[in-house]
Amino acid sequence: MNDSRLVRGTFLLTAATMISRILGLVYYFPFIWLVGIQGAALYAYAYNPYVILLSVATVGLPLAVSKFVSKYNALGDYKTGRKLFRSGIFVMLGTGFATFLLLFLSADAIAPLFIGEGDPTGNSLEDVAFVIRVVSFALIVVPVMSLIRGYFQGFESMGPTAVSQVVEQIVRIAFILVSGFIIIVLLKGDRTTAVAFAVFAAFIGALGGLVVLFMYWRKRKPHLDKLVSESTVEHNISLPAMYRELLSYAIPFVLVGLAIPIYQQIDTITLVKTLTFEGMTQAEAEAVYATVNQTTNKIIMIPVSLATALGLTLIPTITKTYTERNRVKLQQQITQTFQMLLYLTLPAAVGLAVLAYSVYGTLYGTTDITLGGEILRWYAPTAILFAMFTAVAAILQGINQQKLAVLGLLIGILIKMLLNRSFIAKWGGIGAILATDAGYLFSVIFCLLVIKKYTTFKLTFIAKRTLLIILFTAIMGIIVWLVKWPIEQLLVNGYSGESSYFVVMLILIIGVTIGGAVYLWLGVRSGLFTRIFGGRIVRKSSSKRNFRRT
Repeated sequence: MNDSRLVRGTFLLTAATMISRILGLVYYFPFIWLVGIQGAALYAYAYNPYVILLSVATVGLPLAVSKFVSKYNALGDYKTGRKLFRSGIFVMLGTGFATFLLLFLSADAIAPLFIGEGDPTGNSLEDVAFVIRVVSFALIVVPVMSLIRGYFQGFESMGPTAVSQVVEQIVRIAFILVSGFIIIVLLKGDRTTAVAFAVFAAFIGALGGLVVLFMYWRKRKPHLDKLVSESTVEHNISLPAMYRELLSYAIPFVLVGLAIPIYQQIDTITLVKTLTFEGMTQAEAEAVYATVNQTTNKIIMIPVSLATALGLTLIPTITKTYTERNRVKLQQQITQTFQMLLYLTLPAAVGLAVLAYSVYGTLYGTTDITLGGEILRWYAPTAILFAMFTAVAAILQGINQQKLAVLGLLIGILIKMLLNRSFIAKWGGIGAILATDAGYLFSVIFCLLVIKKYTTFKLTFIAKRTLLIILFTAIMGIIVWLVKWPIEQLLVNGYSGESSYFVVMLILIIGVTIGGAVYLWLGVRSGLFTRIFGGRIVRKSSSKRNFRRT
């Protein structure tokens, strides 16, 4: 994949991921209005173990298949990838059903890990166990869908993944909102039933995604069959040998993909219990937990979407370049990755921190703006660490140093585990965020040093532009703060629970408009935007000239 295709593939997946994230955020507001903050906590209790079991079910095969297929396609062998794909479907069906049974049958044992007994102010153990059982059905379908996406990505075809992601999200959200409205508003049902239908939507959405992928498969199968039939190279690898190689990729993929869910699961196990031990009621503790693990997390994951898309695009791309031993091109791709990532993620995170109260109040209402705004202000910079780790881990997997990516991740998780309880006891929900920051910061630095060692990548390549991005972001942040401060003083005299929805929305619109305009103007005026993106979006001839200048 050349650099223009890297950018196109990244933007395609970024667009799809951003649409999915935005849809996932937009639906969440009416969902919270329907089930309340305790319903959000109940939803998280079910979803976090589901995400971890989903990674176990897929065994990292979708991304590993992407890397495996890309590698053998680059060698002219299309038959080996097809052979793996056919057997992988059956493997995914088997592991999906096995993990479904595991989660379904262990729900009663999992629930007490999250909450205690006897506090009538919060969710009950029976409620938690019930929603865990309901969400487990999605494990039967999602692994197969993920494998098909990985196969297409191995051919550097990102369209099927992008479209199926969006359709899956639309179907899922429609089911959540329609079922929630019927249960809560029309039937006057209870919160637990509405949340159960909401988590079951993962199964319904996956069926929608599968339909899209099947349509792509029918359309492209003749072309793919032609590539296989005309393949002049075949390595004749046995299935056991194939899966040994695949698992050497897959296990690191599992662990790296589980980074955020594992951190969230640590909070799920420790946050509510620690806060109730420190004197909060369970309802108060669940409000903090839901704010950290659900409402604010959904917001900060929007800028992280770029890194997610970059990771999906980078792994087959860098694997191919590394297999071809093209060191110069590898340097260019890594440089391009960091530039794109920092240019888009850094200002988004800083903007969220500066406008935290306005963002939270606009999206979730002003009732809990004090708690939500404060947590979001501290959580927003964590998006930079999330994004950076996703990118550096993808690069290490592309150059076959996935074991070191896992080592960096595991040490970071250990740091999180060691700090979490004491930090929560001292600083509440913000303490959980600071413990996450400490773990991720170590993992990112560790992985950067490994990349530097094994690719001889020179950090000076991006140092100058990174400093320029930081400068422009700082200018943007200061201007936004100077604009919003007098509005706050004039209209609301600071934030409080009584802040009007109109005021916080007005501050958000003005802040985003001015901040975005300032940052874009600085980027275009200095030529930074053109050097990072422009030469690859306009026609090919200018692309070559601009790339030489970088």
